[in-house]
Amino acid sequence: MSRDLGGILARHRNDPTRLVQILRDVMEADGWISPPAITALADGLGLPRARVEGVAGFYAFFATEPRGRYRVLFSDNITDEMAGSVELRQRLLDAFHVRLGEVSRDGLVSIDVTSCTGLCDQGPALLVNGRAIPRLTHARIGAIAAMIRGGAPLTEWPDNLFEIHEHVERQDVLVTTPFAPGEALGAALARGPEATLGEVERSLLRGRGGAGFPTGQKWRLCREAPGERYVVCNADEGEPGTFKDRFLLARHADLVLEGMTVAAFAVGAQKGLLYLRAEYPFLLPGLEAALARRRREGLLGERIRGAEGFDFDIEIHVGAGAYVCGEESALLSSLEGERGIPRNRPPYPVTHGYLQRPTAVNNVETLAKAALVARHGADWLRSRGTGRSTGTKLLSVSGDVARPGIYEYPFGVAVKQVLEDAGARRVQAVQVGGPSGTLLAHNELERRIAFEDVPCAGAFMVFDESRDMIDVLHNFARFFAHESCGFCTPCRVGTTLERQMLSRITSGKGTRKDVKDLGHVARLMKAASHCGLGTTAGNAVLDAFAKFKPSFDRRLASLDVLPVFDLDESLAEAREVTGRDDVGAHFPEEP
Repeated sequence: MSRDLGGILARHRNDPTRLVQILRDVMEADGWISPPAITALADGLGLPRARVEGVAGFYAFFATEPRGRYRVLFSDNITDEMAGSVELRQRLLDAFHVRLGEVSRDGLVSIDVTSCTGLCDQGPALLVNGRAIPRLTHARIGAIAAMIRGGAPLTEWPDNLFEIHEHVERQDVLVTTPFAPGEALGAALARGPEATLGEVERSLLRGRGGAGFPTGQKWRLCREAPGERYVVCNADEGEPGTFKDRFLLARHADLVLEGMTVAAFAVGAQKGLLYLRAEYPFLLPGLEAALARRRREGLLGERIRGAEGFDFDIEIHVGAGAYVCGEESALLSSLEGERGIPRNRPPYPVTHGYLQRPTAVNNVETLAKAALVARHGADWLRSRGTGRSTGTKLLSVSGDVARPGIYEYPFGVAVKQVLEDAGARRVQAVQVGGPSGTLLAHNELERRIAFEDVPCAGAFMVFDESRDMIDVLHNFARFFAHESCGFCTPCRVGTTLERQMLSRITSGKGTRKDVKDLGHVARLMKAASHCGLGTTAGNAVLDAFAKFKPSFDRRLASLDVLPVFDLDESLAEAREVTGRDDVGAHFPEEP
């Protein structure tokens, strides 16, 4: 247990709502969260021990058992897999004679996978003790193995290993419009809060995180709710294939922070919270520096820009590896130091959000757009896009393209245009909006990115004719099964069944019954799950049934309906535990 546990608690003011941040610091100090540490934290925070243990066990980046001094996590995203991550991962496993998920006997290293690192434009990628290393090659893996074996501290590793590039391939008004810190605030103060809110409403700005809820309407409901109000920036972009918010926070942090401050002015909030994705700690220094500079310049803190009563500041919270926290109510639970379990709605966050008080939760891109609307007016946004989808959209383009990266287009752009600009060839399919989005076939490329046609949270993954779409679905199924919070039965059981059935199909042991049951489970999850994770976990499967049915038939062991239970396969885990794989450990095949 860390000897600095008292110091960690003091740094966080012994505040139980900061439990996730406290556990992050314990992980940083000790490499795991030990039972004595859990007990001491519970005592220091005045919480039941079970509460602390439950939070520690919920998040993927927390460990309640010892891990290696070097904790390596390879991205398990489909685009990393397509770029060769599996072979590179195996090379590192072989170098230390461990299996996936194991700790080496000397306690030096543990190697496992994480769902996505948010580096899909420069994969394969991995994390070492939370630090991202992109553009993996055999040479880089060899160098990493040597430095781990030599016990070199990460601070002594070559800086170029950790360099994150921002590939901006197409720019439009969000990226190119000149912006100086304070401009949007000056315009908002000149209008007043009610007129600023009215301008956002008139712009028809909709949320850029996927749901597309009208931003002005959300702010209006929050403003009219009684009580102390909050503004929250959702920077937990965990959807595989999405990395646009990473770019905005790296290159346009002031624009995002100013958007939060404009929102606070419009709704009457005094505190803001930015929830940063766990895989993006490399963004923290820049964000903290931007916050400090804005405080010095009178753009945060008391009497912003000299306006009496306009007091607002922003605090950064970092996640701990839970995709479900991208859902706004789960994110709020995490901000309060709880497990990231989605809440029942109603009531909605605009009236009962952070600490059960009125809260406006917006995506990074939404807040950046809101700042520019405050600066240039509603017509600036409405001059681009379509009637129902005003402005532009950032797309994170990855997969089988010559130029992966960030592309900004006015809403209404054809999918075909994006593919041409990114250098895609022989396109078989495009997954728009990540695994939870829409799977488009090659004959749908004239469709348009817009809320009225194909909505998109930002991910745009391309698959050419060399890819087997069943392998893609299997990767998505593993993702959802891993990321389900387990709260509701349809999602907890359904995502596991979906993964198991696709595992059988991809291994050549699937039957028609698997395919039939797969569709049934996907529809059940969509109808009965508690939150968006479960309701969208079968989207790609259902789209594939309609558009890629022959791909299923080619992978089936039998077109007949046969029993799907494989007795020999069911003993695979027992063989692994006992270390046996001889003939006697298997059931003989039927003649």
